[in-house]
Amino acid sequence: MTEERFVEHARDGDIHILRIGNPPVNTLRTGVREGLHKGIQAALKEGARAIVLIGDGRMFSAGAEMTEFGKPRQPPSLPEVFDEIEYCKVPVVAAIHGSALGGGLELALACHARVALTSAQLGLPEVKRGFVPGAGGTQRLPRLIGGEAALKIIVTGEPVSAAEALKLGFLDAIVDDPLEASAVAWARQHAGDSFTLARKREDKIHGADLAAFDAAAAALVKRARGQESPKGCVTAVRAALTHPFDEGLNIEREQFQRLVAGEQSIALRHIFFGEREAQRVLDLPADTKPTTVNNAVVIGGGTMGGGIAMNFANNYIPVTIVETSQEALAKGLERCEANWQRSIKSGRMSQAEYDKRRSFLKGSTSLDVVKEADLVIEAVFENMEVKKEIFAKLDKLARPGVVLASNTSTLSIDEIASATSRPELVVGMHFFSPANVMRLLENVRGAKTNYAAIATATDVGKRIGKLPVLVGNCDGFVGNRMTGKRTPQVEKLLLEGCLPQDIDRVMEAYGMAMGPLATGDLAGLDIGAAVRKARGTVAPMADAIVARGRFGQKTSKGWYMYDEKRTRQPDPEVEAIILEVAEKMQVRRRKIDDQEILERMLLPMVNEGARILEEGVAARAIDIDVIFCNGFGWPAWRGGPMFWADRMGLKAVRDRLAHYAEATKDPNLKPAALIEQLAADGGSFAHPAKRAA
Repeated sequence: MTEERFVEHARDGDIHILRIGNPPVNTLRTGVREGLHKGIQAALKEGARAIVLIGDGRMFSAGAEMTEFGKPRQPPSLPEVFDEIEYCKVPVVAAIHGSALGGGLELALACHARVALTSAQLGLPEVKRGFVPGAGGTQRLPRLIGGEAALKIIVTGEPVSAAEALKLGFLDAIVDDPLEASAVAWARQHAGDSFTLARKREDKIHGADLAAFDAAAAALVKRARGQESPKGCVTAVRAALTHPFDEGLNIEREQFQRLVAGEQSIALRHIFFGEREAQRVLDLPADTKPTTVNNAVVIGGGTMGGGIAMNFANNYIPVTIVETSQEALAKGLERCEANWQRSIKSGRMSQAEYDKRRSFLKGSTSLDVVKEADLVIEAVFENMEVKKEIFAKLDKLARPGVVLASNTSTLSIDEIASATSRPELVVGMHFFSPANVMRLLENVRGAKTNYAAIATATDVGKRIGKLPVLVGNCDGFVGNRMTGKRTPQVEKLLLEGCLPQDIDRVMEAYGMAMGPLATGDLAGLDIGAAVRKARGTVAPMADAIVARGRFGQKTSKGWYMYDEKRTRQPDPEVEAIILEVAEKMQVRRRKIDDQEILERMLLPMVNEGARILEEGVAARAIDIDVIFCNGFGWPAWRGGPMFWADRMGLKAVRDRLAHYAEATKDPNLKPAALIEQLAADGGSFAHPAKRAA
C-alpha cells in the first residue's frame, strides 16, 4: 500500500492541500506520516506559498495508530514530521472538522496556524488510554494557552469545542463550510504573515505560578482514584513550565514510554478496542437490515422509563412516555425536565438546546399511541405477570414488524415473549441506572428473537449514544448474574472476620467507585431482601441487618450509618449484629488479609463468567469486560474481570478457586470446566485456542 492512498496532494493556485485519507478516523499510521513528509517536500519544490492540512471523510484525525504500539516504528516518526512542518519555509495551516484528537491535535499544534469549523472538537484523550501525549502535546499546548488551562485538558482527556479552543488561544479562526475552500482562502490571506510557532512561545508560561499549578494538579489527580497516567501528565505539563522545549519533550517521552508499557495502559487499550468489538454481533448476516425507527414509545415513566425516554429526545428522536394516570405521567415528565434543568444550571446545556430536546418528548395515558410506534420499550417494575399482561396488550396494538423490547434486568425474555404472537420480535434492552447517563445497553436475545430484532436493538442503541452488547437470555443476563455470585462470599467474609468497611475499603482501593456493601445501602437493602424472599433464599447477615429496620441510605442506616449529607460512617450496632450472627452460627472469627478479600470478591465473578462463556450467553470474554467497565463501575484501567483473570494466569485462577471452594465449602467456587480446560492447555479467556508449547 503506497502513501498516495493515505495523503492526497492537491493544489489551488499557489496554495497546496494535503488531504489525509485513512478511513474511518484518519489515524496517523506509517503511510500517513510518509505521505505528509513527501507532500510537504513536493509542495515546497513546486513553489507553494502555504500548505493546508485537512482530513478527508468525517474528521481531521483521531491520532496515533494504536495497533502500531509495541511494534518497531517505521520512519518517519511523528516528531520527525512535526519538525519538518515547523521548519517549513511557508506557513502550514491545519484545517479541522469533526475531531482533532491525540496525535491529530498534536499534528495541528505543530502547524503554524489552525482553523476549524464551529462543530469541531479538539482534545488530547491519551490519559484515557493510560499514557501521556507523546508527540509534544504536553509542551506545545501550555505554550499556547498557559499551564493550568492545558493541564485541565490533558489530565481530564475531555475535548473542547472550537469556540472554547478559540477563546483559550490554540485555534486561530473559526471558518465556514465548505472547510477546504475557507481554509485555502484563509491561508492565502495570511501566507505573508509572521507566525510564532508554539515551541517558541514563552509569553503564556513565563513566570508561571507553580504553587497554583500544583494545587490544580493535585485536585485533578485526586479524582483519578489510583490511575497512573494523570500523574504522568502532570509531570510532563509541569516540565513545559520549568524546562526548555527540547528538555520538556524528553521528559514527556520518558513518561509516555513508561506508561504505555504499563499494566494500566494495556488494560485501557484492551477496553478501548473491546468496545468496538463488543458491538459486532458475530453471527449477524451481513445483509440484515434493522427496522427503521423514527419514533419510540416507552411504557412506564418512572426513574428508568423517564431516563430511557430522555436518550431518544437527547438524540432528536420523537418519544412518548405512557403512564397509567395523569399524575404519574406528570411526575415522570417533571423528572426528565429536572434532569435537563440541572444540565442548564451547570452550563453543560443551553436553554435553546433544552427547548429542542424537550420538543421531542411527549406523554400519554393511553396505550393507543403504540399503534404509531416504530419501537416500544417496556420499563415497568420487575414483575413477570405484570410484564406479560403489558406485552399481550402491546402485541395487539403494535403494527406488524415492530420490535417490542423489555428493560428487565433479570426476568426471562422468553417467558415475556410467550405472551405475544411475535416472539421473534421480542428482545431485551436492559438499560442501566441512571438510564440517561449510563452508557451500557445489554441487549438480550431470546430463543426465538430474530436477526432483524437484534439488528434493530443494536442500531437504536448506537443512535441514542449507548454501547450495545448482545447477550443471551438467563437469570440476571451477564452483569447481574456474575455480581450475584459474589454475594455468598460477602456473607461468608462477614461471618468469618470482616466488617463492612474492610470489604469496601479493599474494593475501593482496587478502583471501584463504591464497595459492594456501600452500593447495597445506596440501592436499598429492603429491595435485596424482597428478591431473596421471592426466590426462597436467605442471607443471614443481610437478613439480620434488614430485620433491624436498616434499609440503607433511605433510612440513614444500613451497613453503615449516614449523616444528613449521606456521608457514611461505620456503625457499632452493625458490628454487634455481625458478632451476634457469627456466634449464633458457631463461626470462629479470624483476621482476614486484604489479598484474600480481593480474591474472594473477584474470583466468584470470574468463575461465573467462564460458565457464561461455556453456555454462549456471552460470545466473547471481552464482551464481559466491556459490560463491567461500562455498567458496573469496574475501573477501565483494571481491564475487567476476565482481563484480571488472564493477567493472574488461569492456572493460578483454577488453583485459588479450588482452594476457596474447599476452605469456604462453597460448591459454586469449584472451577468452571472452561477454566480447567484453559488452565490445562495454557490458554486464556482472550486467546482460548492457545495451546501450551
